[in-house]
Amino acid sequence: MGGVVTRKNIRNLTPEELDNLITAFVAIQQLPTDDPNSFFVIAGYHGEPFRGAGYANPSWWGGYCNHGNVLFPTWHRAYLLRLERALQSQVPEVAMPYWDETEEFSLKYGIPPIFLQKTYTFSDNRSPPIPNPLFSYKFQTGITDRLSPIKDANYTKPIGYETVRYPFSGLVGTPADASGTLIHNQELHEKGEVVTNKMLNDNIVTWLNFSSFKNSNGELISAGVHDKFKNCLEAPNYTVFSNTTSSQRWNDERLSETGFQPIVPLEAPHNSIHLAVGGFDVPGERSRNQIAGANGDMGENDTAAFDPIFFFHHCFIDLMFWKWQVKHNQCDSLEIIQGYPGTNSVDSQGPTPGVAGGTWLTLDSPLDPFKSPYDPTKAITSNEVVNIANLGYTYDYPMSPGVGVPDTLPAPILTISNINRATISGSFIVSAWANLKNGDRILVGTEAVLSRWHVAGCQNCQNHLEVQTHIPMEGWSREEAENMHFEVVLHTRSLNRGDRDGNGLLQGPQNPTIKLWTDHL
Repeated sequence: MGGVVTRKNIRNLTPEELDNLITAFVAIQQLPTDDPNSFFVIAGYHGEPFRGAGYANPSWWGGYCNHGNVLFPTWHRAYLLRLERALQSQVPEVAMPYWDETEEFSLKYGIPPIFLQKTYTFSDNRSPPIPNPLFSYKFQTGITDRLSPIKDANYTKPIGYETVRYPFSGLVGTPADASGTLIHNQELHEKGEVVTNKMLNDNIVTWLNFSSFKNSNGELISAGVHDKFKNCLEAPNYTVFSNTTSSQRWNDERLSETGFQPIVPLEAPHNSIHLAVGGFDVPGERSRNQIAGANGDMGENDTAAFDPIFFFHHCFIDLMFWKWQVKHNQCDSLEIIQGYPGTNSVDSQGPTPGVAGGTWLTLDSPLDPFKSPYDPTKAITSNEVVNIANLGYTYDYPMSPGVGVPDTLPAPILTISNINRATISGSFIVSAWANLKNGDRILVGTEAVLSRWHVAGCQNCQNHLEVQTHIPMEGWSREEAENMHFEVVLHTRSLNRGDRDGNGLLQGPQNPTIKLWTDHL
């Protein structure tokens, strides 16, 4: 490859740049499925089709992706670079753009229009309109959801399957799944593209902005994904910035410290966007209009990367990673707190192929299956991806060191624990609610959990079943919080497929524990 390329906001590409991007995506999506540069091979590294040490082995996660540990930002940086290199093999010097999920356009309108167009017309009219490779991916071969000894194969995809987003469903792995999905999608198709695109965009906008509750002083309190993106830049070190497992422990250890405010890791807003695109409403915001049965590919680890928008989402996640590095002067090196939760190969999901179980993760841990640019016989490491200039790209985005959020007063904190994901099929949302003395019931906050369909099919996952989160009650005083009654609701895939009680569903034997912390105030 030649010089440094610039990754831009996809909405700011010139017609020629967009033509080149589309040409490259079409080319890699048409490559044979055994070609290492094919979209099928690269998308498949994230989850299905499982391979390597994790193939059909219930002791392993199976996919290569790292979530819930300190390799989350660096592994996905290497992953995105691999996709960009594949695009450049077809159109030299093309750069991977990002979807800016915090810009005014996204906050008002949702997903950039290019992702909603079924066809694409080149700016020079070189050909008739072609299928838009950024709208969806059509499977050139099928994948089998191998989760021994589980018989259900919900995330099996047949040849010819095309990826979908909210409000549609892509669950077709079993006859019952396929039958329900057919009816669900037919009803939506009858509404027309304008209506279904509006449903998707309304959901994205709501997730980004759901911040419309007033505190006792009549002030509007922000709690949306947009705010989580800003707050994550304030994380004091790489370990807690990088993943949910480490940040949870960090928050646990400091709940009683005067003035403490919970850390938001980069992985938190990342998870929320996955679920927003993949098929979850913001709890309670539009309860009468929720779409039962929505189950898009972005909502599950197993298939998320097959939706082309995945890579534009992760390009923005990588940009936020780089913004954090610039803000904290860590563009050339990172540090990991040794032995901390989130620094072991079996934390949260793992181990992944190439990493032995029980291994302590470091900046020299292999980021399989991606190869080192210095030694192609070895896997690339986190140390080799720290400085993006060494990787041949930069970002077209303001990088002022003052990015972040203004200082705010510490707030009461709700700690939610004792949620067992073993009985929950797929990704889910934890929502916290406060019941006020005047009878109002308000949404305090949410935590999106990006999971897999059959946790029981991953033996290691059985050792990391508890979900815990910390939700700050910004704008509420100690006295007000201590006089509130709180409740927790789980919003699951079963809920979205029609098994609902109006607010949410506690799937399986669940007994969430809620604790209010005010000692730090």
